[in-house]
This record gives sequence, structure tokens and C-alpha cells, in this order.
Amino acid sequence: MLHFTIELGTLKFADEEIAALKKENRFLRPRVLESAQEPVSVIDGRKVVNLTSNNYLALANNPKVKKAAIEAIEKYGVGSAAVRTIIGTMTLHRELETKFSAFKHAEASILFQSGFTSNVAVCQSLMSSEQDLLISDELNHASIIDGARLAKAPRRIYRHKDIKHLTEILETPEARAARRKMVVTDGVFSMDGDIANLDEVVAVAHKYGAFVMVDDAHASGVIGKEGRGTVSHYGLDGQVEIQIGTLSKAFASVGGYAATTVSLRDYMGSVARPFLFSSSQPPSVAATSLAVLDILLTEPRHLKNLWDNTAFLKEELKKAGFDTGASVTPITPIMTAKAVEFSTRLFDEGVFALALGFPTVPKGRERLRTIVTAGHTVKDLEFAVEKFKKVGKELNII
Repeated sequence: MLHFTIELGTLKFADEEIAALKKENRFLRPRVLESAQEPVSVIDGRKVVNLTSNNYLALANNPKVKKAAIEAIEKYGVGSAAVRTIIGTMTLHRELETKFSAFKHAEASILFQSGFTSNVAVCQSLMSSEQDLLISDELNHASIIDGARLAKAPRRIYRHKDIKHLTEILETPEARAARRKMVVTDGVFSMDGDIANLDEVVAVAHKYGAFVMVDDAHASGVIGKEGRGTVSHYGLDGQVEIQIGTLSKAFASVGGYAATTVSLRDYMGSVARPFLFSSSQPPSVAATSLAVLDILLTEPRHLKNLWDNTAFLKEELKKAGFDTGASVTPITPIMTAKAVEFSTRLFDEGVFALALGFPTVPKGRERLRTIVTAGHTVKDLEFAVEKFKKVGKELNII
């Protein structure tokens, strides 16, 4: 066995950084899932009601979905072993892109390795000059922020859902002189659970010659007709130039996509660095997403169950006196400065709800973030609500 000796002094900074993170309560040790991702899961050795997963439609352990993945492995193997532009484009990738285009009512779509890389790819590819301008909602996801940082274009931030402020930015000499202008917003904001005012964003963006990109990571499979997303929710088919999404949430897999025009798809397929320099998804991943898409379109009960459960939990939490913020989606925050202690005590009581603090959310906006799924039973949710009330009273939150 080989032994490697690292001069400890050269990496001493890591201990110092960890100590600083712990002092700021930012050091993270993720809990470990020891079962399938289910509404009631085994986490760190405990069976708990799982209110933290993004498995919105509860299809991550669905027999039809697992069967599709297994059959894909048997036919195509476990991986593509290549980037898309060499020999990593498989039949299943093409099929998924075609079906997602139809699902999103777009001309074309292009797959990426994750929702994060989808946002990075689009921002970096389309905002490629200092003469361009990227305009972003202040509460957009970290992947949009990082994509904007990697783009060559300057960026401007407008206050959350503030159309007046967005208009003021678009009216500046800088914006009027820009070669290209792109306005970017989340569809459903992942921390607060509110929905973008996309109809107003599109109207003002087009008035000033800008195009729009919406990140529907938490909207695809969740809102709109048959779960088609924010564009469908507002009846804006054909009016939003770029729809980003992820396959890791409602679609129970991993990966991302951009649904757009044929020309933009072809352009990004030639210049988007995540597409060019990272291997494509394993065939089982594409098959999984195809199976979920088929279930979503043919078995509407899953989406109905999701929204019935959402309404039940929100109503019960509000009746108990918790502050659930501006949420109108299955993402329901519970605003409290005692989020970490609340989460820990809930876990002891058999409920997993994750605490979120700075820098994930602004200082003073700490919260528990709960996410219900289509698979939770009323009994699961009633149990969770009783524990929320019990611990909330003990901590003087309600």
C-alpha cells in the first residue's frame, strides 16, 4: 500500500476556515439517507417523515420508473463514456430532447448535466460580450449568479419581483446601448416558494428589446397545465425565449435542459462549455426522465395529490400560528431565528425539515424549508403538524 505524506503546514488554512465556518454556524454535515427517497425515509438511522426532498411527484422509487432505468442499462450500458459532441449523444438523449420540446411547447431543447450547468451554459454562451447586459432578479438561484459571473457581460440586479426597478434598469443608457439584453428570473423561487410575476417581466422585457430566460427548476412538473411550468401557468407559450429546468426534482433523476428555439439550441450545442466538455448523462438517467414525463402526462393524480397535500400543510401550519412567508407552492418556509434548533428538535421527534441560514438566505431571514410531495399521506402530514406545534411551543416560536 502506498502512503502519502502531506506537509501539514501547507493546508493548515483549511482548519482555520472550518473554525470560522463553525463560529458563524455555517459548517455543514449533511444527514445520510439510508433508504429510497420516500415521503417517510430512513435518515441517519431514524425513520422520519421527510419534508426536505425535492421529489415532488414521489416518483424516485416508482416501479415504472425503475423498470425504465433497468431496461436502459441492459440495452445501452451504464454510461456514454463521452461528451455529446464526440460520441456521447445516444438515442435516448435525442428522444428526451424531442419530448421535452413538446412538453415545454418550444421548438427545441438541449440537455445538460445538471440544472446548475444549464444556467451556467446559457448565461455564459449568450452573454458573451462586454457589450451585452444580463439583468437578474435579486433572489435568483446560485447557479444563475455563478453563470452571470462567468459571462463576459456586465450584470445588473433588480429588486425581487420589482417591475418598476426592472423598468428603470432597462431605461438606462447602458441598457439602451447594449448589443443583447437578457432578463433572468426563477420561475418558482426555491427559498420562499413564491412564483415569479413572469407575465409582467416578459411584457417589460420585450418592450425594451430584451429576451427572457426563466429557470423552472422548482416549477417543471409542479405548476402550469400538466406541470409544464411557469410559462404555461401564465399562458405565455411562445413568448419566453429560454426555459431552463432540472431533471433532479419532480423528474426524480439528474440533469438539466434548456427549451428554446432551434437556432439557439444549435448555437449552444457548438459553444456551451458544459455541453462541450462534460460527458452526457447515463442512459438510465434519460430513460428515467422519459418515464416520469409519460407518467406526468397520463396519470394526473400525482399532480393533484401534490397540490392537495400542499394546501393541507399550509393551512394547518398557518392555523397553528407559524409564519409561512409568501409561499404559494409546495415549498413552504417557516420563518424563525431558531431554525437550527427547531430542525434538530423536530428530527428527534420523527420529522426532517431542513434549517436554512446565511448565506443560503439573507441574515435575519432564517427559516425551516418544508416541501411536501404527492406521496405523503394525510396521516404523515398530521403527524408532522403535531410535532411542529409541539416543538414550536417548546421553543416559543408559536
